[in-house]
Amino acid sequence: MSVDSIYRWRGDGGLEALEYCDMTQTRMEVADSWLVSEGRALGLELHRERFIESIPAGALGDLDVNAFWDAAIELIPREGDWFPRVELHSRDGGPRLVFRLRSSPERRRSAVLATWTGRDPRTAPSIKGPDLEAMLRIRTSVQSVGADEAVILTPDGYVVEGAYSGLLWWRGEILCAPPLEFERVNSVTARTVLTLASAIGIDTLEEAVTPAELDGTELWAVSALHGIRIATSWVNGPELAELPGRLAAWRTRLVALRSPI
Repeated sequence: MSVDSIYRWRGDGGLEALEYCDMTQTRMEVADSWLVSEGRALGLELHRERFIESIPAGALGDLDVNAFWDAAIELIPREGDWFPRVELHSRDGGPRLVFRLRSSPERRRSAVLATWTGRDPRTAPSIKGPDLEAMLRIRTSVQSVGADEAVILTPDGYVVEGAYSGLLWWRGEILCAPPLEFERVNSVTARTVLTLASAIGIDTLEEAVTPAELDGTELWAVSALHGIRIATSWVNGPELAELPGRLAAWRTRLVALRSPI
């Protein structure tokens, strides 16, 4: 993924362009990213809320996160495909707000999954940001077996989330998700899909399942970048299914929900 431009929020207001963002001696406290296609995005206000509400009390000092967000949005081109990211870093005891304007990487409609069998690498399961590097490592680790995404399980073996995606599945005409009490990032895309399902009369269900119990289901990996991807296979895992036409219909529905930024 390319980083086209990096900006730092100045204490006196405004974004300052940087040639390089030094991450040494720095901890990423919170981050959020979303897809912008031709000036439109899905659930942008939900991304804003998630980012701001994830910031620990007192972590910003006197920095104005709302003004930072608004300035970042103004910098996003209204043409082309972009995958910007906002970040809060702590460095030498002080906060730093960073905006990365990134070109969108390739987007896909399908994914191959594999179970992550090592120790749960997440240190802050419900906050996006602190564990991004760890998530990248486990996703990269499953590429050696032909997978695109690593699935994290609870200590008891229940499905929680993908390294970079939420997981949803179909039991006939019921759309299912892991229980809310399973700690994970509150996926904006998963929330949007579940809300849309309820709005059009589709039943939804929270369900604690092992990978084996997903045998025969249609399983989706959902994220801000790709929207909905269908899991075509699970390495050494359950046999998955696909109802013809359902994925295309739902991907079209999500595109229709995008609004101008």
